[in-house]
Amino acid sequence: MQPFSISQAITWWCFVPRLMTPEQFVRAAADAGYDAIEQAPREYWQMIKDHGLALSAVPGHASLSLGLNRLDQHARIERELIANLAEAKQWGLPALIVFSGNRDGLDDARGAENTATGLKRVARAAEDAGITLVLELLNSKVDHEDYQCDRTDWGVRVIDAVGSPRVKLLYDIYHMQLMEGDIIRAIRASHPAFGY
Repeated sequence: MQPFSISQAITWWCFVPRLMTPEQFVRAAADAGYDAIEQAPREYWQMIKDHGLALSAVPGHASLSLGLNRLDQHARIERELIANLAEAKQWGLPALIVFSGNRDGLDDARGAENTATGLKRVARAAEDAGITLVLELLNSKVDHEDYQCDRTDWGVRVIDAVGSPRVKLLYDIYHMQLMEGDIIRAIRASHPAFGY
């Protein structure tokens, strides 16, 4: 039997600046055997690479709460994503994180439709760059009140509507355990829609 290994990334904001300096964190991640760092600010990318680590994913647009579910945000998000896709390709980033935004009174059906419309605007650019846009599932109970992409089935509906191999879900187990529980069943049922 072949040995089984899991390639793991560690998230920047959990440690910097609360617990460590950027330099301490990058050195510790490399020493601990992590393969990559997620959500590191741009100014530290070269330092991360210099320590033999990869960059795994960063936010692709500026706002978590004003996101793809708002038609009036699509032009801004498209500009930001196009610019960030070019940079991601240059640095070897496999994924950019995208956000639905908060409901702010928007019903779930319209929010899903709007989010899919926004992602369709940039899907071809992501395909051409070879970068996956991952729509993050977040909990709206504890950490991100009113966030719309807070259920696996909602996210899968958006991904199916876009229909691109480079537009997937970021399935965060912590967030979905809070929202739905039964994560093993959800993963088994929906894993083809997951990109990260």
